[in-house]
Amino acid sequence: MKEQQTANPPAIGLLTAIAIVVANTIGTGVFTSLGFQTVDIKSGFSLLFLWFVGGIFALCGALCYGELGAAMPRSGGEYHFLSKIYHPAIGFLSGWVSITVGFAAPIAAAAMAFGQYSSSILSFIEPKAIAPIVVILISLIHMRNVKVGSYFQDSLTLLKVLLIVALIVCGFLLATPQEIGFLPSGEDLPLIFSAPFAISLVYVTYSYSGWNASIYLASEVKQPEKNIPRSLLLGTIIVMVLYLLLNFIFLYSTPIDKLAGELEVGAIAAAAIFGESGGKLMSFLIAFGLISSISSMVWAGPRVTQAIGEDISFFQPLAKKNSSGIPHYAILLQLGIVLVLTITSTFEAVIAFLGFTLTLSSFLTVLGVFVSRIKYPDIPRPYKTWGYPITPLIFLGISLWILVFLFMGKPQESLAGLAIIGLGFPLYLFASKKKRFSSDY
Repeated sequence: MKEQQTANPPAIGLLTAIAIVVANTIGTGVFTSLGFQTVDIKSGFSLLFLWFVGGIFALCGALCYGELGAAMPRSGGEYHFLSKIYHPAIGFLSGWVSITVGFAAPIAAAAMAFGQYSSSILSFIEPKAIAPIVVILISLIHMRNVKVGSYFQDSLTLLKVLLIVALIVCGFLLATPQEIGFLPSGEDLPLIFSAPFAISLVYVTYSYSGWNASIYLASEVKQPEKNIPRSLLLGTIIVMVLYLLLNFIFLYSTPIDKLAGELEVGAIAAAAIFGESGGKLMSFLIAFGLISSISSMVWAGPRVTQAIGEDISFFQPLAKKNSSGIPHYAILLQLGIVLVLTITSTFEAVIAFLGFTLTLSSFLTVLGVFVSRIKYPDIPRPYKTWGYPITPLIFLGISLWILVFLFMGKPQESLAGLAIIGLGFPLYLFASKKKRFSSDY
């Protein structure tokens, strides 16, 4: 391992780490979910407050993950954290979900969405054929070397942010203001504590998922004790600001009745700002943005597989790297799963229960901030969670509420998620007979 680290020193700087967080987080959710929120919530203040609460939730999680990432700067994300804080079996089960569906299903969904949104431009290609093509091409880019992947990720993410900022600025300058209030009123308090607000918050927090992306590549980040916490914090703040401004523009530019119940709120708002050509513009914006989202997940996912291969002999081939230090077998495994999901379109069923398992994993990880301080009081902590213990308690409280709500509202999907986790346990028992975990924290 030491020779590999010397031959392939960390190549990911702070800018790229931030780009990974931003790209992984901003997907289709912010361009689609407002329509369902406006069915029962008509207050501009309450709607923006919904996205503010979702941002605070993500920010609290980022602050907590920053402490763990600085103290344990190794690729693998929750797999590595949970293995060290609780037990290798807990870490493996989290990693098992990441390997099988945690990254592959969102990649497949984003690739299929890219095919649909880009069909107006690439009309000569069947939308279903575009998805596997784009995933294969992006996977090949990230198999070359980290520098090429970094340039690709940085450029796409920067352009995506600039396009979003341009849409926001044009909305302020060109849109006709709608009659909707953004200042709090007496009607907002009951709305904030209503069932529609609670239901909407689940989907808003899902739109923020990805705020933890840089921890999956921690071993490849320069000065991880500094840059991992910074990338999580700055990346999440950038996303939060963009989300609030985007939703403000959607509400500011478009009659709320036209948004209510609609999926393509971004296209509707763009049409209100730019005219009939606005819909095509928004489709291009979303399609372009999805490339950077796919890229960040293609890059991050295999690092979990690599970390498991480094720890457990049974999975050792998946940890092998090419001459550029890239875990190419892990990338190919993920690519194979994604292709199966895109061809069979089973990713939709997977995503239905993915929210429960990912929330459970992040809940245990943030709880691990408390556990690790008790269990390992003397280890170096270059960064400590700002606002501790309030910030982790806020995250845990919202996460627990989401878990209870999802289990009550979608028991079949939640049980399916637990079943996927359970399927990994026999595999762990079999594979761990030859495991070799490091004794270091």
